[in-house]
Amino acid sequence: MSPAGVARGGPGVAAGVTVILPSFNEEAAVGNQVRAVRAVLTRHRIAHEVIVVDDGSADATSQRALEAGARVLRHPENRGYGASIKAGIEAARHQAIVIIDADGTYPSDQIPALLDLLEEADMAVGARTLRNVHIPWARRPAKWILGWLANRIAGRRIPDLNSGLRAFRSDCVRQYFSILSNRFSFTTTVTLALLADDYRVVYHPIEYYRRLGKSKITPRHFMDFMILVLRMAMLFQPLKVFVPVGSTFLGLGVLKFAFDIVALFRRAPVVEPSLVFQPVLSTSAILLLLLGVQMLLIGMVADGVLRRIAQRNLPLVPSRAIWVREAVADGEPRPDVPAGVSQ
Repeated sequence: MSPAGVARGGPGVAAGVTVILPSFNEEAAVGNQVRAVRAVLTRHRIAHEVIVVDDGSADATSQRALEAGARVLRHPENRGYGASIKAGIEAARHQAIVIIDADGTYPSDQIPALLDLLEEADMAVGARTLRNVHIPWARRPAKWILGWLANRIAGRRIPDLNSGLRAFRSDCVRQYFSILSNRFSFTTTVTLALLADDYRVVYHPIEYYRRLGKSKITPRHFMDFMILVLRMAMLFQPLKVFVPVGSTFLGLGVLKFAFDIVALFRRAPVVEPSLVFQPVLSTSAILLLLLGVQMLLIGMVADGVLRRIAQRNLPLVPSRAIWVREAVADGEPRPDVPAGVSQ
């Protein structure tokens, strides 16, 4: 509740929350995770439902989830992490959505804190930045590189790009379903998409426990994530890709041009007007300069095309982080409401 006693965040949060647990062969942990989520939300008197999406498991994941009191959606075959979350959102009874892994790695007791943050944001993410964070060391270099690239593209620091614990509103994420991956990159994609469209994404520090069972992420997923980040930049911020690349080629071309000039004067015994007619620029210098100009032009064209397409598309869902206060006839201000939400 806000200090004025007005429930903030618009419709959805106060009405209840749907917690989605995408699961694949998680019989060892899913039951305990469902019970933990339900206990936390019940203790905080938050109306809720828990949906476990069994993504074609070959074990007793569905049975364990049912025994723990969850609604269960089951895919006949494995469709992917992102596909499971999309299915859960489609089946959700509430506008406010929380996703959390079923393997016990994320602290379910932090869900109420994320819901509080969601009242003044469009997405609240649990950032794995506290001391008790058990991310395998073999995955940390790739995670750092991916995070650095995403920070450059987003133009801001992203404490945790692909955290699996986050809260958001259904309508805000549904509008991106066509570009959201059905695989593990769902969380990465939705983070970059919201930041690129200037939605407010806030972070809450959390711990990250050792998982029960075997991780589904393999080394090949690193390249998938890298390609995804670049693709998202092309979709939302093409200039942030083409300008640095084009500038690099132009810089190298200028350096090679300068080297060619210096080399010419060193070869010539006497500086005379006839040097003007000598071949000065090397093929490599010309190619680098042309490539740099082409990259810059492609970036500007791509940016122009995206802006033109945006004009023809449906308007984005209004950000709930933008608040409006209006004065009534007697001068008393009306309660704050999110932009785009009727009173």
